[in-house]
Amino acid sequence: MAGFARMNSSLAIYYALWVVYTAGYIFSGPIPHQLIVSHWFCRNRGKAMGMVYVGNGLMGSVGSLLVQPLTSRFGFQTALILLGSMVLLCWPLAILVLRDKPSDLTQYPDGDNTPPAETALASHSFQELLSNYSFWLLLFGSFCAIGALGAINFHMKFVFLDQGFEKGAIADRAWRSASVLILWSSVAGRLLVGVLADKFSKKLVMTATFALVASTVPVLLLVTPNRLGPLYIFAVLFGMGLGADYMLIPLMAAEQFGINSLSRAMAVILPVNTIGQTWLPFLVSVLRDHLGNYSTAMSVVLAIALAGALAIAMLPVHSATEQLWQRRASASS
Repeated sequence: MAGFARMNSSLAIYYALWVVYTAGYIFSGPIPHQLIVSHWFCRNRGKAMGMVYVGNGLMGSVGSLLVQPLTSRFGFQTALILLGSMVLLCWPLAILVLRDKPSDLTQYPDGDNTPPAETALASHSFQELLSNYSFWLLLFGSFCAIGALGAINFHMKFVFLDQGFEKGAIADRAWRSASVLILWSSVAGRLLVGVLADKFSKKLVMTATFALVASTVPVLLLVTPNRLGPLYIFAVLFGMGLGADYMLIPLMAAEQFGINSLSRAMAVILPVNTIGQTWLPFLVSVLRDHLGNYSTAMSVVLAIALAGALAIAMLPVHSATEQLWQRRASASS
C-alpha cells in the first residue's frame, strides 16, 4: 500500500505491486485463518468460522469508514501509507499469541480430552486430491458460487441504472440502502450458517446457500424505481448467501478430505475461486455490452449459480472422517 502511494504514474510498478498484494492475500489472507480455526475447532468449527468471518466483515467496514476522513485530512498518498501500517498491528497477535494447532500447547480441539477422529486421517497429496471426483465437484461448485457472488456484487448498481434509476442521487441511494442491508444480513448469515453447519449436514447447508445466491438474480431484475420491495428482499437474501458461501467452502473441504489435507485443498480452491470472482463479472460486462441489457447476462449468472449448487448436491454423503470410522468398525468386527 505504501508502494501504491509512491508509484507515481508507472503502470509497470502498478502491476508489480498488485502481484505483491495478491501474494500477500494468498499467504496471509483466508487460507491461514481458515486453517488455524479448523485445527482449533472440530465440533464447533462452523460457529468458530462464522465468528471469524463476522469479525472480518465488521473490521472491514470500519476500515472503509477510515478512508474518507484520512484522505480528507492527509491526502490519499499518506492515507494509503497509514492504512498499510495498520495491517502491521496484527504482528504482535500473530507472533506472540496465535498458535497453529492445539498440539502446540499439548491440547486438543474444542478443549476436549482426546483428539478427534479426523486427525488420524492421512494427508492427501495434490495428485490424490486432483484424482478425486469429490474434489472436482467442490472446486467447480465453489468456483460457480463465488463467481456468481462477484458478478452480482459488481454489477448491482449498473443493473439499477439499466432498470430506470436516475444516475446520481437516486441510484446512489438505492445502492447504499442495498449495501447496508447486505452487510448486516451477511453478518447474520455467517452466524446462522455456522450454527447450522455444526448441527446438520454441511452438504445440505452448502447446497441451500448456493441455491439462495441463485435465487437473488431474478429478484434483482425485479427492482425498479417504482417497485422497491424487491430491492430489500434481494439485499437480505444476497447478504445471507454472501456471508455464508465463503466460510462454508473450507468447512466442506475439511469434512470431505480431512483436516490434514485442508491446506492443500484450499491452496487450489482459493486461487480458482479468485479467478471466478474476477472473470465472471468481466463476462457479464461483455454480454451486457453486446446484448444491450442485463436480462440475458444475469440469466447466465443464474445458470452458473445453479450449476454450482448442483455440483455440491452431488458430493458424497459420507465425509472422510465418517469413512475412517466405518473402516475401523469393519476391521474390529
